[in-house]
Amino acid sequence: MGWIDDWGVALATFLPALGAIVLLFVPSVQDRTVKLIGTISTFLALVAGILILFRFDYGRSGEIQLEVDTQWIPTIDARYHVGLDGISLPLLELSLLVTFLCAIYLWFHVPEPGKVKAFFILMLLLETGMNGSFVALDLILFFIFWELVLVPMYFMIGVWGGPRREYAAVKFFLYTLFGSVFMLLGFLALYLQAGSFDMLELRSQGIDASRTFQNLVFLGLFLGFAIKVPMWPFHTWLPDAHTEAPTVGSVLLAAILLKMGTYGFVRIAIPILPEAAVDFAPIIGILAVIAIIYGALCCLAQTDLKRLIAFSSVGHMGFVMLGIATLNDAGVNGAIFGMVAHGLITGMLFFIAGSVHERYHTREIGELGGMLARLPRFGTLLTYTAIASLGLPGLAGFWGEALALLGSYQPGAGLDPVLFRILMVGGGIGTILTAGYFLWTLQRVNLGRHPEAARLHPHARIIDVQPLEWWAWAPLLVLILAAGVYPKLVLGVTDGAVQNVLRSFGG
Repeated sequence: MGWIDDWGVALATFLPALGAIVLLFVPSVQDRTVKLIGTISTFLALVAGILILFRFDYGRSGEIQLEVDTQWIPTIDARYHVGLDGISLPLLELSLLVTFLCAIYLWFHVPEPGKVKAFFILMLLLETGMNGSFVALDLILFFIFWELVLVPMYFMIGVWGGPRREYAAVKFFLYTLFGSVFMLLGFLALYLQAGSFDMLELRSQGIDASRTFQNLVFLGLFLGFAIKVPMWPFHTWLPDAHTEAPTVGSVLLAAILLKMGTYGFVRIAIPILPEAAVDFAPIIGILAVIAIIYGALCCLAQTDLKRLIAFSSVGHMGFVMLGIATLNDAGVNGAIFGMVAHGLITGMLFFIAGSVHERYHTREIGELGGMLARLPRFGTLLTYTAIASLGLPGLAGFWGEALALLGSYQPGAGLDPVLFRILMVGGGIGTILTAGYFLWTLQRVNLGRHPEAARLHPHARIIDVQPLEWWAWAPLLVLILAAGVYPKLVLGVTDGAVQNVLRSFGG
């Protein structure tokens, strides 16, 4: 299996793009052929990812493995440099799995207005951009993959979205583009100062510049990554994009795209600019706790199930950013675990919300009463996923939040422990509010009964979970439990790489 060392990462990244090219030559009317080619493309990429799992040396998870480094743009010394360590591996595997499950889901749920071929092409291009962002080790290569996801998601929302899709798509595009401009300026500043776009080289040699210069560069990177997360107060594009996006768009946005921002902090901003990271960490921590509490309070005010799940992402990503801000082993490991857990759980929640909407023709929580009695499987899945999201011990949602709070008690060197202990209390209040809004939502949606539902929605297809939906959701449901019961499944992979990042701070 030595060929995996040279080609595994490339296959996992570019097979979906190859599938998109093949689909260009398939007639649009052949929906079944389009679905088959699209699903096979995502499956083959997933197979490459599984082979990578077997080839990866977990005893050296702190080192870059399966690395390919070759000349690309010699004029500016930009290189095709890709590889994986314990930080990027779980996120790449998450992206490969979730996209494949989305392809399966599309066999049963094609979003209106049809155009299956165009939708699959966009999804495959989106997967290439997401996968590439997690394996790129050159700043220019990273930026190209980062920007590649923008256009497919824009059209997914703008063409297949809800009534306000044009507004949501433009808002998503402008916010992300605004952040990307500052991020690119930061990359160029690093190149002009250090003479390299290589992430590993920049981290090892350090940035020999004033603290002011480092802080300005970190600010540019911060704006790019924070908008993608999104952190408060840059979050306003997220609820609109989630609410209007088709189900698969919402799943990919929540499960993968948001992680690109938090991954950028851990992979690029913090290890390359450690002094600036210490200066910005208190600000990041404060904004993170504001997001946790603000997101929970907004959830309590929502009447739309999908919008409630969207605002819950603001709070959950707040826990991830709080973990990153601690700059210590527990916090950063918790942040990466939180990324994976959020991808599994919130992706599943959006799958459920989309399928419920297709049956009831409404997402209004007040009109979904009694779902546990009417659709017992859907009600059970919603209960299972919601209690995982609120952080019940034994399920995946618990460990990321617990480790982020634990890391806040004794933050990394140079940080004020008093401030972070106050933030820990704020995050703890957020966990209580999170439990409150999810339990209240379950009470309104699953319990009671709504005798007017059938009359209000005479064309609703009120059928329970179908076999193809089980196929699409079963891996997520199993992994939510597996990661909760055996957190070493993720932490055993990430810890070595996190410790390697923290060596930038002398840790």
